[in-house]
Amino acid sequence: MKKIEIIGGKPLKGDVTVSGAKNSAVALIPAAIMADSPVTLEGVPDIQDVYSLIEILEIMGAKVDFSNNKMVIDPTNVVSIPMPSGKINSLRASYYFMGALLGKFGEAVVGLPGGCFLGPRPIDLHIKGFESLGAEVSNEHGVIYLRTNEDGLNGERIFMDVVSIGATINVMLAAVKAKGRTIIENAAREPEIIDVATLLNNMGAKIRGAGTDEIRIEGVDELHGTIHSIIPDRIEAGTYLSMAAAMGEGITVHNVIYEHLESFIAKLQEIGVKMNISEDAIEVLPSHDLKMVSVTTSPYPGFATDLQQPLTSLLLKAHGTGEITDTIYSKRINHIPELVRMGANARVAGNLIILNGPNKLHGAEVVASDLRAGACLVIAGLMAEGKTTIYNVEYILRGYDHIIEKLTNLGATIEMIEEEVQEEV
Repeated sequence: MKKIEIIGGKPLKGDVTVSGAKNSAVALIPAAIMADSPVTLEGVPDIQDVYSLIEILEIMGAKVDFSNNKMVIDPTNVVSIPMPSGKINSLRASYYFMGALLGKFGEAVVGLPGGCFLGPRPIDLHIKGFESLGAEVSNEHGVIYLRTNEDGLNGERIFMDVVSIGATINVMLAAVKAKGRTIIENAAREPEIIDVATLLNNMGAKIRGAGTDEIRIEGVDELHGTIHSIIPDRIEAGTYLSMAAAMGEGITVHNVIYEHLESFIAKLQEIGVKMNISEDAIEVLPSHDLKMVSVTTSPYPGFATDLQQPLTSLLLKAHGTGEITDTIYSKRINHIPELVRMGANARVAGNLIILNGPNKLHGAEVVASDLRAGACLVIAGLMAEGKTTIYNVEYILRGYDHIIEKLTNLGATIEMIEEEVQEEV
């Protein structure tokens, strides 16, 4: 069992570099199997979700070399086999194998995905999209079977009832080799979707409109290998910006695309955080007398749901009363009871989070309920006086590349401790 121990209350200073985007990588890696020759991905984050995907790829017959954030995937010998439930259950993004395998082989057998539990996140939109392209889909004992007849997949106009990153990417993967034209309406617009479309176009796909609410895809017969650099992780960037505003005495966050974070940075400015913004870096200056604000998450380019929890810790330093409404995942509230253990004046009313500040936090034993809740607790631990111990850190390792080393370099007293769990007799 791993846990993180933090001795908080210490100011942080220096430079930190953002890694490649987790939410891109977990879609780009399944997309790479659609090529008929090796694909090289640069800037791949060194996180647990990536290693889980590598294991799945190798079971399917792919050759994978991963070192120094560079991954070479040779899909030449990939075969469509049932996806192992154990690995599928470890991360939600495994569902991208549905679209990739369906597009490549015209069939797929994939266990229902796992990952962080943030309330119901059905894959109905994915299935609707696949069926619109001509796939037959059945759910047999928690396993999704995708099949096509002799006609294969055919392009179609597909309207997304709800803006969904996952469904947009999955349908895009399936459609790139479908016959004719596919139009995805009410598509999600996140930068990660543009990143996946860029990879696929470099592989020979014909995708237009990624980043808008209408994506047009002309099917192609073949996809080839290429080299692709992953965009910076905007959620990791936002996490470190929150941390820098909460405990920094001058921290520069490098490898940042400002345009991907406009709504978040606007909220930091509203709070009173002082920043110098350059082309690919943001310097956070010491900031005092912060003002409480209210936050409502919404699809991109709105305030990202994944940044709601990291920002919560910073807001505990602000003066006044504020509310957080998460319109994407209304049950993204499990970090609040843990913050209360640390002395936070915070509560949940229905699906609304209500914060009062400023707060003086103290160290405590807390549990990460999901990836971004874990990031929130790390920031709170750095803010708190005394020792904070965070359990369930596997969630954090799913999405933050070398977080202990990065924080240590900023002057944090933080360490990962691995303990043997004794089985009860």
